[in-house]
Amino acid sequence: MAEREELLRFENFGLTRGAFQLRDISFTLCREEVLCFLGKTGAGKTLLLESAAGFYSPDTGRVLYQGTEVSAIPLHRRNIGYLYQDYSLFPKMTVRANIGYGLRMQRRSREEIRARVREMAEWFEIGHILDQHPGTLSGGEQQRVALARALITRPSLLLLDEPFSALDPRTGRKISDKLTELRKELHCAVIFVTHNFREAEELSERIGILAGGKLCGVVPKEELYSSEWPPEAAALLGIEEKT
Repeated sequence: MAEREELLRFENFGLTRGAFQLRDISFTLCREEVLCFLGKTGAGKTLLLESAAGFYSPDTGRVLYQGTEVSAIPLHRRNIGYLYQDYSLFPKMTVRANIGYGLRMQRRSREEIRARVREMAEWFEIGHILDQHPGTLSGGEQQRVALARALITRPSLLLLDEPFSALDPRTGRKISDKLTELRKELHCAVIFVTHNFREAEELSERIGILAGGKLCGVVPKEELYSSEWPPEAAALLGIEEKT
């Protein structure tokens, strides 16, 4: 199998936000790869995603996206989709307007926006709610709308923050299956963060462990429990320290 091209690189990345620090974060992500970061609440998972999106300038190190520092790329040119944990839909916009928002920021034509919104609505089976507002929707419907909004620009990189934590198991499984299908069709790389071990092992190719703002390592998912880990990562995984 041909080696995949690098898409994203963290190089000795450090960032302080309030009393919290991400420290010396280094990893790479290839095109079309699915990478998961596991960690407890407060481990720094969301801050890591936001840094990958280029929302912050680092204190140390850098984040390279397609070979360029991500924070130096104009937001509408990054081609990065982001699904927030709380979905962050615009409450005063209809579902139709929410989904098409990214394309409007890219100044696409009305005809293209209409066609792409219709396409995403068909993919996520939400055509019947396009004229509703987010406050009238169920959690599963809001999740589908948020994913449609994140994917409508056909991003090279999709960032997912605890994507299934608020959904019941049946709805979460259905949406994760749809997301896997669409990711392959769009040739999109994914980074997602979660505290759910089943999600991490089922959906990712590699898994990293975050603890207290430190990246303890990144390994193929098949090696998650057989790798050597520092004590904080071993405790999260429930692995007894070797003597």
